[in-house]
Amino acid sequence: MSAPIELTGPVFVDTSVLVLSEDGADVARRTRAMLWLRALWQQRLGRTSSQVLNEFYRSVTTRITPAMPNGDARAEVRRYQRWTPWSTDHATVESAWSLESRFALPYADALIVAAAKAQGCEVLLSLALPHGQLYDSVLIVDPLRALPAGVSPADSPLDTPLDTASPPVLAP
Repeated sequence: MSAPIELTGPVFVDTSVLVLSEDGADVARRTRAMLWLRALWQQRLGRTSSQVLNEFYRSVTTRITPAMPNGDARAEVRRYQRWTPWSTDHATVESAWSLESRFALPYADALIVAAAKAQGCEVLLSLALPHGQLYDSVLIVDPLRALPAGVSPADSPLDTPLDTASPPVLAP
């Protein structure tokens, strides 16, 4: 387990983490993702992009078993709209191309990092990118290998309700 991550600014969440939060195949891994998401909702620090939400919708409705009903998936996408998802623009594409060239990243991953940078995120939660890797000013954190500061692995968001300012957590 890595040292706890201080939440001093916005945190970008990629598709893999959002999908894991809805996938009941591995409860322990899902709980870890939920601990992060709960902290981000409570501190209003969560960020994402339209690209991530599109991939999330496709993944939860077609790639997990059982698949999430389309209406439920749409509700989740609408909930994450509160994070004001970044829309890819020309500057984001240029930044992604630069990241792709300098770090040999696949273009889709470079777009994720570029969107995180554009939103001022110094932390990007991802299961797909290498934990601890720094891409310019963006540190990749695997939510299964580190927790937000002040959060214990024993804190289970699946057992405790969120405060009223946070969206509800779906039961497993």
